Amino acid sequence: MNYTLLMCIVPHGYGENISKLATNAGSTGATILMGRGIASNSILQALALGDSSKDVVYILMSDDSKNKIISNIQNENSTKKKGFGVLFTVSATHLVKNGIVSKGEKNMTSNTTHTLITVIANKGYADDIMAAARKAGAGGGTVIHARGTAMQNDPKFFGMEIVPEKDMLLVAVESAKASVVLEAIHTLPCLEKPGSGIVFCSPASDFIVLGKNA
Repeated sequence: MNYTLLMCIVPHGYGENISKLATNAGSTGATILMGRGIASNSILQALALGDSSKDVVYILMSDDSKNKIISNIQNENSTKKKGFGVLFTVSATHLVKNGIVSKGEKNMTSNTTHTLITVIANKGYADDIMAAARKAGAGGGTVIHARGTAMQNDPKFFGMEIVPEKDMLLVAVESAKASVVLEAIHTLPCLEKPGSGIVFCSPASDFIVLGKNA
């Protein structure tokens, strides 16, 4: 059986509702993280994803329940203000549950119109990184505050220095713009030092802006 990770970014306080909608449609639960949205004023007006507290909801679902879960979330939020939030999915190839590993197949569908760029950097650089991404054509992004887990003398993680506090920046862009945005990010002075950050991309499917269409 194939599995998909659904990610939904909504204003803080609405994550629980997204989780309930997904559960009612067949999911087994969700994980909600606290984040901070950053975007320019023009994008804030269009998508309502400006500097504000966000809930980042992760929902792992089987492909059998995927369409029902997405439709339930989209329909129940259709009366919210325009640009209430965003929703997209990322393929998950392995699932470990009750000690059993389920290996799914890569499922690259035609609706993979966006790319999720994830940047993990030392705390304090997220706004500079987002500014560079925006100049290269990205819209908004969401920052999740995180921390490293290794000790000072432990080996580096993928060559990245272990600093307790991290910023994890999530930027969903149209796939056609991804390479330009990626280039703008990795050439930043704050990321020039070896081990100062990690950037990776994931194909994002089913990209939907939640809220009123007009």
